[in-house]
Amino acid sequence: MSSSTAPPPGSARLRADCGRCFGLCCVVPAFARSADFAIDKPAGRPCPNLGADHRCGIHTELRQRGFPGCTVFDCFGAGQQVAQVTFGGRDWRDAPETLPAMAEAFTVLRPLHELLWYLTEAVASRPPAGLRADLERAHAEIEALTAGDLARLRLVDVDERRERINPLLSRASEAARSPGGADHRGAPLLGADLRRVDLRRANLRGALLVGADLRGVDLGLADVTGADLRGADLRGADLRTTLFLHQAQLDAARGDIRTGVPAARTRPAHWTALALTPVRQASRTGGRRSRPR
Repeated sequence: MSSSTAPPPGSARLRADCGRCFGLCCVVPAFARSADFAIDKPAGRPCPNLGADHRCGIHTELRQRGFPGCTVFDCFGAGQQVAQVTFGGRDWRDAPETLPAMAEAFTVLRPLHELLWYLTEAVASRPPAGLRADLERAHAEIEALTAGDLARLRLVDVDERRERINPLLSRASEAARSPGGADHRGAPLLGADLRRVDLRRANLRGALLVGADLRGVDLGLADVTGADLRGADLRGADLRTTLFLHQAQLDAARGDIRTGVPAARTRPAHWTALALTPVRQASRTGGRRSRPR
């Protein structure tokens, strides 16, 4: 089963549920005035757009008002975990003294939940039995950590956990992509025209694809773990079986009604609904392909 199928059981808790959170993503991180954020906001201070109900007051106008960075942030369900489990539903507005501790918990749980998401996707890719057992064991260990109280969370070395799990995820990627395609891991492909590059089964882990032209490209079984797709043009591209593609990456990119999106993801609302002139599926032709620039 590829990442284009329905999400495995339990993955729903790794989706942000803002109705059960206390607006922590609008409070805990620091924002620096930039193309992504219209204002400076120090860490731990509520965004001025955050309402008393913990809802964003300009949610439907974030891009127009200069906050596109907010639209692509994903807590992977860590917000409601902190609010409802770690702190048992106690609202920081009613108990302001709890906010620093909530922020501390959020900074640990968010990366742990992200690791859980990747492990869930890796198991769903149907790896070999031995690797699947290792992935499930790692998932259970991280799952147990997320259920702990603040005292236990303070003992978690997130970087050490990443170092232990990343090799497992790489092995799962190699198994799913076998035989593997081109290796563009960490490649600086900002603004590159990749329309005639074969990216099927490619390793694009950590690739910088900001503003890249991927129109009509087949990204079947390509691994986009950590790839930066901000402003990438995905119009007409096929991402239905792309590996480790999370919603925030789609939200950060540009696409249209012809873009193939995995069944477990949502087509971003800001993508144009216009049917543009069909784009040649270069990656499916037999012609010679250029190297990425």
